[in-house]
Amino acid sequence: MLTELTRNRVYFAGICSMLVAVGVARFSYTLLLPIMQDGTGLTEFGGGWLASTNYMGYMFGIFIASTLNSLKTKYYLHQLYMVLAVISCAAMVTTTNLVYWSVLRFIAGVCASGSMIIASGLILKWLVLNKYHAELGIHFAGCGLSIIAVSVLIDSMISFSADWKQQWMGLSVFATVVALPSMLWMPKPSVKHQAGSTVSDTPPSKLFNRLMLLAYFCAGYGYVVTATFIVDIIEGVESLQGQGNLAFILVGLGATPAVIFADRVARRIGTLKALLWAYGLQIFGILLPAINHSVSVVILSALIFGGTFMACVSLVLTMAGRFFPSNPAKFMGKMALAYGTAQILAPALTGYLADQFGNYDLGLYLSSGVMLVGLIVILFLLKIEQIPPINNKIPDKPKFVSS
Repeated sequence: MLTELTRNRVYFAGICSMLVAVGVARFSYTLLLPIMQDGTGLTEFGGGWLASTNYMGYMFGIFIASTLNSLKTKYYLHQLYMVLAVISCAAMVTTTNLVYWSVLRFIAGVCASGSMIIASGLILKWLVLNKYHAELGIHFAGCGLSIIAVSVLIDSMISFSADWKQQWMGLSVFATVVALPSMLWMPKPSVKHQAGSTVSDTPPSKLFNRLMLLAYFCAGYGYVVTATFIVDIIEGVESLQGQGNLAFILVGLGATPAVIFADRVARRIGTLKALLWAYGLQIFGILLPAINHSVSVVILSALIFGGTFMACVSLVLTMAGRFFPSNPAKFMGKMALAYGTAQILAPALTGYLADQFGNYDLGLYLSSGVMLVGLIVILFLLKIEQIPPINNKIPDKPKFVSS
């Protein structure tokens, strides 16, 4: 039956959800902005405002996901987000009015964060109930794949001289296709499961929770500085000028396998120790372009950044399944709010420093310093508390089917 859930189908649903939420609803705008400016006369201010409204929606989506308690409501909200993500993308071609565009980008932002958090929680809960490894690496590989897919799709359409309207419509068609399996195979929490599959929460101490919020804030700061300015950094390398989209492809190539590898590492040494390594590597990746501006170093930095920032996200959100297997999305939402708060503060400060000093070096040093604070916090967390284990027995056959 098409509605029977297997682990592969559930993971595939999550990956498809990421393709819509992260690839189309969020990152596609960054790649399409220059094309929209050429085709519509959109100003730098207008482009920046649209990016801000998308992020406002992103934060609002996180807030909604973190406050809802009903898993059934979250499931249906995810389905709605998939539909609205497609509509908000397609509707971009109907006008050039900045206010109308702002509303559409806000809606896309809500869909992006809301569907990512909710899908992660639903998938993690399904894995826990069915006694699979409570890991989100395969699911979050969809983030890297979405960056690659959208970059390649937009580059392909550019090669056929597609204008900005054709680009948005092409993305809408792509989003429609990949949204269908996500909606079909996303696990519904109201399904019946075998007796004995109930789970109990083991929440962390208040101190652990507060320090983890601080550590994840630091990760958000380190992420957004490189994510925001890596295109400019690559364009600043003479031999890579005009290859800004390459930055996104490199980040995606780094992220896709790294999140799966991070799960394997965490399984061997523990989640916090795996996070420690991810933070350390990300610090190294952030510092590379400030130390050396050569082509090979910038490419290596993009690959390391892609792999480590997604590993941090995947590992931290996987903690939700260890602490709150009954409703992991609530813990995920709180962590995501801390991560998002850093993303509001860091770009403005980094941009100011770049204006004052003529390059991004000082901003990159500051970003790596904030990440170092996060690393030290994780070292302390290792001393005070351990993340509870989850049943790692993987059944031969799935025991959970949709209703």
